[in-house]
Amino acid sequence: MSKPIVAIIGRPNVGKSTFFNYIIGERKSIVEDTPGVTRDRIYGDTEWRGRNFTIIDTGGIEPYSENEILAQMRTQAQIAMETADVIIFITDVQAGVTADDYEVATMLRKTKKPIVLVCNKADSIGQTPDDLYEFYNLGLGDPYPVSALNKLGTGEVLDAIYEHFPPEDEDEHDSEYISVAVIGKPNAGKSSLINKILGEKRLIVSNVAGTTRDAIDTKFENKHGKYIFIDTAGIRRKSKIEEDIERYSIIRAKTSIEKADVCILVIDALEGVSEQDAKIAGEAHESGKGVILLVNKWDAVEKETGSLEKYKAKVYQELAYLDYAPVLFVSALTGQRVDNIFDLINDVNEQNSKRVSTSMLNDVINEAITMVQPPSDKGRRLKIYYATQVSTRPPTFVVFCNSNKLFHFSYQRYIENQLRKAFGFNGTPVRIIPREKAAKDLEKGRK
Repeated sequence: MSKPIVAIIGRPNVGKSTFFNYIIGERKSIVEDTPGVTRDRIYGDTEWRGRNFTIIDTGGIEPYSENEILAQMRTQAQIAMETADVIIFITDVQAGVTADDYEVATMLRKTKKPIVLVCNKADSIGQTPDDLYEFYNLGLGDPYPVSALNKLGTGEVLDAIYEHFPPEDEDEHDSEYISVAVIGKPNAGKSSLINKILGEKRLIVSNVAGTTRDAIDTKFENKHGKYIFIDTAGIRRKSKIEEDIERYSIIRAKTSIEKADVCILVIDALEGVSEQDAKIAGEAHESGKGVILLVNKWDAVEKETGSLEKYKAKVYQELAYLDYAPVLFVSALTGQRVDNIFDLINDVNEQNSKRVSTSMLNDVINEAITMVQPPSDKGRRLKIYYATQVSTRPPTFVVFCNSNKLFHFSYQRYIENQLRKAFGFNGTPVRIIPREKAAKDLEKGRK
């Protein structure tokens, strides 16, 4: 059995994200006074009384809104309610019971799920707010007064949640998953891609750039394996960022790259590789992640003989440092080639964690030295004594030599290319670290 799931539900601006952040102990959900800031479901893992569980923060529900984004937020909240084992309904004790609160309470009763009613913004210490008793009219049992901002009363709420958890299973721990960050500039089709993969409207899809402001983690299993897909907020040019919430999103997108095993850079086929794409891809490359270049909206491109190969060459021209990354042309709209993503993810993840034996590594390097002599400067030639792999993710090699200065970048790149020819390393950066060492010291080390 998987970990229990708790969904936080409520109308906009009642403090759901503040409560969520306090429970998980980090600023994962964006907190602003702007209603509707949390647009998608945000997941976090935490524990209480020795029990691990997943908690979901959702966008605020406005039952009668016809606004496209607000309507989709309502749908996301409904999906979270269907997924949850326990639902926390957060209200604002200072505002009192509103018409929307009554409507949300009616929705919650229909789920037949355990409901914990929380009255937030009860900021006075040591006394029960007089307005609290009004919330009994919602018909959801005893209301719990809390102040998420001042961290008051949350322990009683967590105890109430705990009492509604399903029986614990000894096999509750997660299996191994490949973590995949879906990255790219706004409106490239990242959310549409994940929706197509999952077969459900998991992420809000809209033509409004910047819709996905938070990074969303979604577990998914199929015949190819087990995955966690992270839909990151689209990274915009800094000159266009005016709201604090956008700044938080950029930080979170970068953090998501750090957490991932494999990064899929989604490129808009109609716009081509942009400067933003190059910067975003650079974040993944510098972080040592496996990288897949995914050209989306390929169905909308007018084609002629050789279009695909020409476009691929152009991608590599713009992203020269990612010439190791495979390129896949897809359409998230039609599903064209989307199934091919999984084989690439599996392969790139395996390559990123590949380890080479020391003897095979040195055989390849010695052969490379024989084919192309190391560079020299002022009569002194580079000597490569020995190499060893020191880590994976990405594959990292220390090469012992007589002079770091003589080990020019161009020759390092040559050695890297020879390693790729011999061992693959498809889709992953390769790190080569020259380490200067005298020959006599190296012999002592070997002994």
